[in-house]
Amino acid sequence: MINSQPLNAETVELSPSYWIPLVLILLGLPLLLIQPIISILIAVFGLFLTIQAATIRLQFTNSALNVYRSQNLIREFPYKDWSNWEIFWEPLPILFYFREVKSIHFLPIIFDPKTLKSCLEKYVNK
Repeated sequence: MINSQPLNAETVELSPSYWIPLVLILLGLPLLLIQPIISILIAVFGLFLTIQAATIRLQFTNSALNVYRSQNLIREFPYKDWSNWEIFWEPLPILFYFREVKSIHFLPIIFDPKTLKSCLEKYVNK
């Protein structure tokens, strides 16, 4: 796995993590014998998350969480609008939740979870 790298003194980009997509794809294989349709759905979802992990990047800056697809900024979430965040199932993190003033967001952990948590603790008031 590639380590998360600081882009400058104020920006941290999270490295991708492929373990959740890989687990879903591998889980789909034995289910093929028991429930083929469910197996295919799980495996396709795992492939979708693999593509997302390869193309989506989260960058923490001093003022916002920026979401990039390839090199294009697709969304910015200013920390001042956040009211709460949580990483679910801490021993084996699988889901990242954060709430803004007007909306709620859930993201699968397709990024380095340790760096994600340290950036959240550093940049966002919990």
